[in-house]
Amino acid sequence: MSTTPTNPTNPTITIEDFLRPPERSGITISPDGTRLAYLSMWHERLNIWVEEIDADTAPRCVTADDTRSIIRYLWADDSRHLLYQQDSGGDENWHVFRIDLDEPGASAVDLTPFPGATAQNLELRLDRPGHATLQLNAETATEFDLYDLEITTGALTRLASSPGEGSTWMLVGDTLLRRSIRADGSWCLWRDESLIATFDGDAYPMDVYPFEATPDGTGIWFGSYRGTDHLHPARLDLDTGEETIIHHHPQADMDSRPLVFTNLPSPLIRHRRTGELLGVRYHGMRMHTHPLDPHFAKVLEAVGALCDGDIGMLTSDVDQRRWVVSFLHDNDPQTWLYDHETGGSRLLARTLEHLDADMLAPVESIEIRARDGLRLPAYLTLPVNGEPRDLPLVLMPHGGPWTRDWWGYDSTVQLWANRGYAVLQPQFRGSAGFGRTHMEAGVGEFAGRMHDDLIDAVDWAIDQGYADRERIGVFGGSYGGYAALVSLAFTPERFAAAVEYVGVSDLVDYMRSLPEYARSGLVNNWYRYVGDPSVPEQAAEMTARSPITRVGDIRAPLMVVQGANDVRVRRENSDRIVAALRERGNDVEYLVFTDEGHFIINPQNVLTLFHVADWFFARHLARVPSPAPAD
Repeated sequence: MSTTPTNPTNPTITIEDFLRPPERSGITISPDGTRLAYLSMWHERLNIWVEEIDADTAPRCVTADDTRSIIRYLWADDSRHLLYQQDSGGDENWHVFRIDLDEPGASAVDLTPFPGATAQNLELRLDRPGHATLQLNAETATEFDLYDLEITTGALTRLASSPGEGSTWMLVGDTLLRRSIRADGSWCLWRDESLIATFDGDAYPMDVYPFEATPDGTGIWFGSYRGTDHLHPARLDLDTGEETIIHHHPQADMDSRPLVFTNLPSPLIRHRRTGELLGVRYHGMRMHTHPLDPHFAKVLEAVGALCDGDIGMLTSDVDQRRWVVSFLHDNDPQTWLYDHETGGSRLLARTLEHLDADMLAPVESIEIRARDGLRLPAYLTLPVNGEPRDLPLVLMPHGGPWTRDWWGYDSTVQLWANRGYAVLQPQFRGSAGFGRTHMEAGVGEFAGRMHDDLIDAVDWAIDQGYADRERIGVFGGSYGGYAALVSLAFTPERFAAAVEYVGVSDLVDYMRSLPEYARSGLVNNWYRYVGDPSVPEQAAEMTARSPITRVGDIRAPLMVVQGANDVRVRRENSDRIVAALRERGNDVEYLVFTDEGHFIINPQNVLTLFHVADWFFARHLARVPSPAPAD
């Protein structure tokens, strides 16, 4: 399959090169500092590999999943075992698997072999080496029991039965604390029948995050907005309920909650053995790591000289001698091994070593003003070479919507820039990470001011001379897919084409289709921002804001991508949209992946998606005709 380049002044990089999984990603060091683990390809799927640091032996693949890529794993404290989570075909029923590195060739063991159940909140226990805790809904879909997991034997011991729907247990030392959500959305923390603290649910659309016990068992470290618009680390005293600010950044939020399918760590950086707090990660337009410990401050100063990118994920051995540090970068992300004792360092991986950095476009942080004056942070990426004037533009609204984009390399952004498109990523109201005010400005604004922000961003790009108003496309998934559909259905005159994958088209059906265990948490996010489908008046308003009810207004060509096993956005809705558009003679492309859910992750499927999307945008946004994609 091929497409005609739309930017003749810049050689075209193939989709295979843009999407080629790095030789190593997600690199972490074992607690004893002798081994590295990372994700790399095996049988066309990401699997876990292990390398001995001081031995001259070849790395070895220690998992054998040829069905679905592995995307998250965890070292056990003995440095012998690895734990990872995997679902089946995207059904989001996560199981916990164990690998024994001292038994080469041994198969991974499913430690939670309960059909239809999902394991959540897997955490190692610092107070009991060799053990972890997890939440599991093996008996009732909406209720999670708390278990102790003995990693070596796989023994599961139930520590406490579920306290009821919308509630979970948290083990702090030997004390059980209960976290629950009230009907008004407030989060409560209880010891026995005593209320310790209440957290304003309006500030936490997904959850109070982070929320971690202090090593001495007397407090909780958590993300707070008290006294400031920005999320910062605070300490809650479990005896008095008193909140103490640990640190705050005057212009940036503590790093937002990572999505459940990533391998990213907490924004609280902790000592691997003692659990003490070493630093905190803030995320403005760029990432910033603030040290809270003198030794860690020296480590940060040293590793900061290794790369001019932003420090992302970092892990160390329990002695804090050896560190693995990954850097975010827009054209040269890297991962290094650093020895603080000797001062020595070694480059472990350059994610894009197969690409010419000069052909990759710089990502610029900008600010746009919405029509009502709201500040809209955004990222702008322009093609290298050539004059950035009157370009076709790809608007990329992120998913969530209570997430955000970040500065660094994004293969999708770079693909569109390489094809000659300007790429714009507005952090519209409702996005997390830019202050509570910015996030809460999205309440009640689905298909309203949240969409106006996207139009205002496009108008900014046109007024600056970057974008050709007749060649505006939009590309997005999940909420971003919803935004793409809204763009075509609510403002059909503004867009020339759209690609949406697993996009929400029916807000009412989306909320009713979510996994049962997720529905108790809707009060602070979907119910507050959009509406409660059980209330007729609100359901009617949600229907009015759903693109599926305005398919007849869509005029521009549309590409739809669907995971057949998606438990959030049901295939039936995508089928309805595509059928209605085809009946009216609209230009519509439709991809359905039978082995995917809400997240399209298998490499061959991702390649197919982008090959077709590349051809689709070239047909509808470029001035140069494009040949049809090959089978």
